[in-house]
Amino acid sequence: MSNKQIYRKTLGFSLRRALWDVLAFLLLGVVTTAGFFIADKISDKGLIGLAIGLLVGIILLVIIFRFISYRFKAGQIAMMTKGVTEGSLPEDVIGEGKRVVKERFTTVAAYFAVTGVIKGIFNQLGNGVIKIGESLGGDTGKQVGNVVSIAISTFVGFLCDCCLGWVLFRKDVKAARATCEGAVLFFKHGKALGRNMGRIFGMGLASLAVIGGAFTGLFYMIMVRFPESFRVLAAEISEMAARNELDIPQVLMDPSTLTIICAAAAGVILWSILHSVFVRPFILVGVLRNFMEAGLQGEIPGEQSFTMLDGKSKKFAKLHGQLAQ
Repeated sequence: MSNKQIYRKTLGFSLRRALWDVLAFLLLGVVTTAGFFIADKISDKGLIGLAIGLLVGIILLVIIFRFISYRFKAGQIAMMTKGVTEGSLPEDVIGEGKRVVKERFTTVAAYFAVTGVIKGIFNQLGNGVIKIGESLGGDTGKQVGNVVSIAISTFVGFLCDCCLGWVLFRKDVKAARATCEGAVLFFKHGKALGRNMGRIFGMGLASLAVIGGAFTGLFYMIMVRFPESFRVLAAEISEMAARNELDIPQVLMDPSTLTIICAAAAGVILWSILHSVFVRPFILVGVLRNFMEAGLQGEIPGEQSFTMLDGKSKKFAKLHGQLAQ
C-alpha cells in the first residue's frame, strides 16, 4: 500500500479525534469565558474568574485527551504500522485498531506507562544537546542548544510514535522489551531517519501559515465585534499589574493589541489540533515506513545493543533492568 492509501484508510481515526479535540477546545473557551463574566458581575474580579475557568477547562481538556483521544491516536498508529509492514488493512479499520490497542494495553495506565518511558528516553537526546551547547559556548551556546533541542523535540515526537508502532508490531514480546528495541533502532539508524526532518518541518510550517493564519483572521473578525469585553479585560490586567507592582507588557493592557494576541492564540491552538489530526498523520506514515523498514532490514536489537545504550539514557537503563526481573 502507498502512503496515501494508508493515510486515507486510517483517516477515520483522525476524524473521530477531531470531533473530540474540537469539543475539548470549545469547552475550554466556554468555561474560561463563563468564569470571566460570572466573576466580573458578582465581585468585579473577572480576571480571577477567568483564571478559575481556564483551570477547569484545562482539566476537562486533559480528561478528554487522556481517556478518549488516546484510543484513536494509538489505534491509528497500530493500523499505519500494519499497513506499512503487511501491505494491507482490514475493512473495519477502526474496530481492528481498537482491538489491537486493547489487546496490547489492557488499561489506560499501561498505555501511558509505555509512552511515558518512550518520551523520556528520546527527550534525553534534546537535553543532551543543550548541555553540549552550554559547555561549548556558555549562554550563547545554551541558546543555540535550545533552538536545536526544539527542532529535535519535534522530530522526537515522530520517533515516539514510531517506537509505539514498533511496540504494537512486536505483539509477541513484552511491551518493555519492544520499547527497548525501538529506542535502539533510532540510535542505529538515526542518520537515515534524520532525512525525514525536511518533510516534517516543511509541511509543519506550511500548515501553520495556511491553517493558523486563516483561523487567526477568523477569530479576529469575531473578537473585534466585542470591543467592550477586551476593554474590560485589559483594564483588569492593568489594575492587577498596578496593585501587585507586576512588570506586564504594555501590549496586554491595550484592548486593540490584546484582541490580536487572543485571536492569534486561539488560531494557533486550533491549528495545533487540526495539524495533529490531519496533517501530522500524513507525515507520520512516511516516517513510520522508514522506521519500520530500518528495523526489519537488520537483526532485531538484543541484549548486546541494550547494554551499549544503557550509558546514554538513565530511563533506558532502568527499563532494561526491568527485563531481567
